[in-house]
Amino acid sequence: MAESFGNSFTFVEVTPDDGSEKQLWIAYAKPSQAVTLVLAEVSEGWTAEILPAEITDDQQDTFEELELMPGDVYRLTPKY
Repeated sequence: MAESFGNSFTFVEVTPDDGSEKQLWIAYAKPSQAVTLVLAEVSEGWTAEILPAEITDDQQDTFEELELMPGDVYRLTPKY
């Protein structure tokens, strides 16, 4: 039987193998699955780790507007 992805968002910080600027991603998945899902979307050799941060109500609302499905990931881009 397939494992459920859960119904919460997890922050994942990704580091390129060339040491350039880190990236922030969200995964609509359990923390135990989030890193694997994000690494499947980035270049080989990059590393990723769970970013232990609480998701605020405003962030939750924003992420829900993305209409991600369980198991989806999304790269967050900084606002300048």
